[in-house]
Amino acid sequence: MNPGTILHIDMNAFFASVEQRADPTLREKPIAVAGSKTRGVVLSPSYEARAYGVKTGMTYGEAKKACPHIIMVAADSAKYSAACEQLLGIWQEFTPLVELFSIDEAFLDVTGCEALFGDPVRMALLIKERIWEAMKLTCSIGIGPNKLLAKLGSDMQKPDGLVLISSADVAGVLEDLPVQQLCGIGPSLTKSLAAMGIGTCGELARAPLRQLTSRFGILGERLRDMGRGIDDGVVTTQQEQADEMSRSMGHSMTLDEDCANVEEIERHILQLAEKVARRLRRGLYSGRTVTLTLRYADFHTFSRQRRLQRAVNHGLDIHAAAVGILHEIPLAQAVRLVGVSVSSLERNVAQMPLFPHERRKAFVADAMDEINDRYGSFTVTWGTLAERHRHGRVISPAWRPVGDRQY
Repeated sequence: MNPGTILHIDMNAFFASVEQRADPTLREKPIAVAGSKTRGVVLSPSYEARAYGVKTGMTYGEAKKACPHIIMVAADSAKYSAACEQLLGIWQEFTPLVELFSIDEAFLDVTGCEALFGDPVRMALLIKERIWEAMKLTCSIGIGPNKLLAKLGSDMQKPDGLVLISSADVAGVLEDLPVQQLCGIGPSLTKSLAAMGIGTCGELARAPLRQLTSRFGILGERLRDMGRGIDDGVVTTQQEQADEMSRSMGHSMTLDEDCANVEEIERHILQLAEKVARRLRRGLYSGRTVTLTLRYADFHTFSRQRRLQRAVNHGLDIHAAAVGILHEIPLAQAVRLVGVSVSSLERNVAQMPLFPHERRKAFVADAMDEINDRYGSFTVTWGTLAERHRHGRVISPAWRPVGDRQY
């Protein structure tokens, strides 16, 4: 079977570029999009700011120290989501097989489209031209036989780059490539592999499978495949994502730092529960099964479920069930990822809750939804989460321009 052709499109300094497009006075100047103009962390520095050493994740003070004349711009999620919707429309002119990886990244399966648009490089150039003509934005595009290699290609040449990794090139490209340059291998996993004497993809590809699975479980086999440039993941369309969401709804977050504090983990669970609950209510769903997923610092991941007596779609109910699971698990290590999901979904029956306290809870949830729909997620939230969101709103990695992940 011949390999497919996958493009990975990564919009360059997306938030900052959208702001510079919207305000001509910001063009060709060092700017940084942050939670607010006066505090918070940098979400997206322009390339002019990056030239001074400003990086994503820097605090306001660090960015100012690196570039004293930097212009801070408050994030505007509505502006970025609108731009993403326009990009989606452009990408779908070339293929219906488009998977949004995040608000500024997408995979396109263009296998078999050569008769319409030419070879893959020609297609990529046409897409770049179309985006520039319509939106005055640049992007980097990677072309490969699978998603892993296409993503690697788009990261290799920025900004406004174009890299083709053919099947014949894979071994040569990966042999001396540091493992952390592959999507999915972060700092903790890089450190664990280094402790095993594995620093490059070539070394990872040759590592004994038994050694990898002994250390990482089932992830070990996946890691060796990655070192060899093997990836069987398929491009998942919007409709397929929506179908998957109809069976369960969930959200996860990788923590800024590994955390062993149970109270802090509970706060993360509440934030995730609120995100899930809002999507459930928007889709008119409730669910009877709550699942808590934890990933330890060494990447060991496990999930536990709790079946409820009744279907729920309120954040506090989901939080209570997930926290109940947490208290039953003795934490063996610090946690690096937390996930909450609700399954066994059913459509809500439009009826008034029987008991007064349930009616009050439903009224409060509806009122919060109305305010947050109008002014943005977590504009109104529980006091426990207020501190986490006072620096501005950040678009969730699960965001999609349509369906239940839109919120």
